[in-house]
Amino acid sequence: MSELRRDPIGGRWVIVNTDDPMKPGDYDHDAPKTGKNAACPFCYGNEAQTPPEITALRDPSTPANSPGWQVRVIPNKFPALQIEGELDRRGLGIYDLSNGIGAHELIIESPYHEKDLSDLTIQELTSVIHFYCQRSLDLERDHRFKYIMIFKNYGASAGASLEHPHSQIIALPMVPKNVKEEITGAQNYFEYRERCIFCDMIRQELQEKERLIMDNKNFFAFCPFVSRFPFEIWVMPKKHTGYFNQIPYEVIGDLAMILKGIVGKVKKIFGDTSYNFIIHTSPINSDGATVDSYHWHLEFMPKLTRVAGFEWGTGFYIVPTPPEIAAKYLREAQPD
Repeated sequence: MSELRRDPIGGRWVIVNTDDPMKPGDYDHDAPKTGKNAACPFCYGNEAQTPPEITALRDPSTPANSPGWQVRVIPNKFPALQIEGELDRRGLGIYDLSNGIGAHELIIESPYHEKDLSDLTIQELTSVIHFYCQRSLDLERDHRFKYIMIFKNYGASAGASLEHPHSQIIALPMVPKNVKEEITGAQNYFEYRERCIFCDMIRQELQEKERLIMDNKNFFAFCPFVSRFPFEIWVMPKKHTGYFNQIPYEVIGDLAMILKGIVGKVKKIFGDTSYNFIIHTSPINSDGATVDSYHWHLEFMPKLTRVAGFEWGTGFYIVPTPPEIAAKYLREAQPD
């Protein structure tokens, strides 16, 4: 008989196939095609094809918007939201609307078209994560923004329109519903037990080790007990902190090591499969009510199954491989 598992944070239920779990080879995953494209606007030497850079890690002798960079941040040429203007929240009968105010930036992670995160050195990946924090802190200064979403789409089935390695940052003028639900669940737990639910989760996962994939001094990666997707991975800081952008620079290398490791392990098992990751962090420019109850984390999801009618209709997710078994495969995978 399958198991129904309830997420203690958001209250979501999932169905886990514990009777006949799928093995990695049973998944018909979509592997993205890679290869350098002379027309790629993100490639080295094509800087004139993108909007002017916001900032970059580059040789100090080279001018902006030219070769000589290692990491480059640019505005999205086709942004979901525009930074200019006023929010102007208003009503239209029973409906609420506002202007599409926000910010949409791209972090080009490497000059090399073929490199994914697992192909970068720890120092190169540390620089990418540092830019995530730097841009998040800069956008936080705009008091119109209430939430900053940092995410990566890798591969066509994960929503990436360009193959060149890049991540995205979107600043929103309101807190998304999914984030609100998670924050509310964490606050309810904190009010009841006077402890952070994520910190309790960390203690339990490190003690049981059944779903643990890898860890170091400051971070650890595990398959959550209530995974929504097969081989879903969460990465958390061991020390409680509500804001991703407050990571001390000296520990970013530990996060880079974990992120490089999990991407490498997934690729060792599934090849060059598509994936998404999302950084969940506390809202910005708020009253700071989440400082004690919320714990930032990164959620990593390989694209191995498709969300279909049952999931959309019920909010239940069906997980063909229990996280305990997925974690075992991931622990044992040794990236090249």
